[in-house]
Amino acid sequence: MKKRELEDSIHTDLSRDDDYTGYLQLDKLLDAQIPLSDPPHHDEMLFIIQHQVAELWIKLLIHEIGAAIRHLRNDELPQAVKNLARARHIQNQLYNQWKVLDTLTPAEYAEFRHVFGKASGFQSAQYRILEFTLGNKSRSTMTVYEHQPEWYAKLETALYAPSLYEEFLLHLKRRGMPIPQQSIDRDFSVARGEDDAVIEVLKVIYENRADHWARYETCEALMDIANNFHFWRFHHMKTVERIIGHKPGSGGSSGVSFLKKALDIEFFPDLIRVRTEIGQ
Repeated sequence: MKKRELEDSIHTDLSRDDDYTGYLQLDKLLDAQIPLSDPPHHDEMLFIIQHQVAELWIKLLIHEIGAAIRHLRNDELPQAVKNLARARHIQNQLYNQWKVLDTLTPAEYAEFRHVFGKASGFQSAQYRILEFTLGNKSRSTMTVYEHQPEWYAKLETALYAPSLYEEFLLHLKRRGMPIPQQSIDRDFSVARGEDDAVIEVLKVIYENRADHWARYETCEALMDIANNFHFWRFHHMKTVERIIGHKPGSGGSSGVSFLKKALDIEFFPDLIRVRTEIGQ
């Protein structure tokens, strides 16, 4: 068998402060998987890691969408599209994770499900911040986080800030597109619906894309984000259905029927509706 010897230039005189383990805080990260089943159930490790990794990807997704928002505020569309392209690939990682959890059988899950107590993915503050940032605003969900003051403050900031899509509309307004003032001078903590005046502007962009290429490209990047989120929701629902059927969900929800309701929520309804209007 061939061997690869260490090159003389490779660092071997290391401390815990400057090596790979230290930089990535691996001691902390890899000690965070603590099964509650007693004795530890083999598949609980899968369940814990699946959700911890999802939280890390969601953290990065918020980071990238936040950067896209900052670029939109500076009217830098190509840079915003670059961040959204990366966000789309992060979403693919989140989506593909469900394939691993799909290997958990109903009988295996039932053997350790009781250890969760009241815990549920619905309570993820990061997930809620992501939804708020994408426009699915809901004051009623804030009560879930009242026992977590730091997260509550972050959620409140996201609730009252313009969403990613609204930042795009604000950009269009600054650049002279006829976005009515009442369409952007609004309470951003309320989820927006379809707006006929905005749809007319989007129609101009789509039907004259050579003149509005950067705006057209941004619209499509936004649709990629919305569709990928929808795919993720659908696979989540089907994974839950596969594992627990139509039992009540964790955290007190109704389970699959609760998750199905989320499939009716569109983040950017104007961008859906304009597709019907194009060419008419």
